[in-house]
Amino acid sequence: MRRLKIVPDNTTIDFFKYQWATLGVSVAMMIASVIIFLTMGLNFGIDFRGGTTIRSETTSPVTVAQYREAISPLGLGDVVISEVFDPTFAANQHVMLIRIQAQDGQEAITPEQIAAVEAALKAVDPSVTFPQVESVGPKVSGELVQSAIIAVMLALVGVGIYIWLRFEWQFAIGAVAALVHDVVVTIGVFSLFQIRFDLAIIAALLTIVGYSINDTVVVFDRLRENLIKYKKMPLRDVMNLSVNETLSRTVMTSGTTLIALLAMLVLGGDVIRGFVFAMTFGVIVGTWSSVFMAKNLVLYMGTRRDWTTTDTDGPAGTRFGG
Repeated sequence: MRRLKIVPDNTTIDFFKYQWATLGVSVAMMIASVIIFLTMGLNFGIDFRGGTTIRSETTSPVTVAQYREAISPLGLGDVVISEVFDPTFAANQHVMLIRIQAQDGQEAITPEQIAAVEAALKAVDPSVTFPQVESVGPKVSGELVQSAIIAVMLALVGVGIYIWLRFEWQFAIGAVAALVHDVVVTIGVFSLFQIRFDLAIIAALLTIVGYSINDTVVVFDRLRENLIKYKKMPLRDVMNLSVNETLSRTVMTSGTTLIALLAMLVLGGDVIRGFVFAMTFGVIVGTWSSVFMAKNLVLYMGTRRDWTTTDTDGPAGTRFGG
């Protein structure tokens, strides 16, 4: 039986042919992303801006689409509606959580706005009640922003330490630089298109970090194996060989992941669209950085050529592996 091969065996693509152009594109995207972020900012969602969470209950089933259609004319901005399932609920107990962002100049929506929401939902189901209404102020939202930044920074530091211990410091710098590139460019795209940025996007960024470093480690592992096998081959050629040997795996992994993400992006609905978009863009930019950025930085810094000895047996090799 013949197997389908998307990438031919023994490819000899020169990934360093335009190394300064590809590295320049990555640096330009990062600079543009920072400028866009500083000038336009992010369209923070309820998690970071503060707002009000309303727990509603009805005696008959009501869909999220019906709730959204009823609330949309009120012009309350960012509204997140989710259905709550619990095995302890009664058969006629149907619960929804409605999260409404704080309006400009306010810490939460006003009682009049809550009454307007209740009136709009009663038009859908007269049995609707609001057993619980909670507000999240700017102070709590500010703490969430701080916690989110710390989470991303700790993930990058942890990855750097892991790569340093497993390979060498040059690999750690290349890997972390690629991850910072992925995160910064993704945030820049969210700022450019003013896509809602909430805690789900932070989860997507952390997932992107994990996905991207996995791809980078695969290339680095093959590079280390080839450095042992081809001791006299120039470092640039060994790197090209390593990327070509792992290219099929990279294309298949990224391709199948993108197929699933694109399906969710088109069919998943508004609730998860921001998260899925971040993941989709992150897979693309993460694959780019693994192939064209991380190894370029390692080539520039150089690395130890004889991996059959320990670090104490001699120096770590010369720049460019010459």
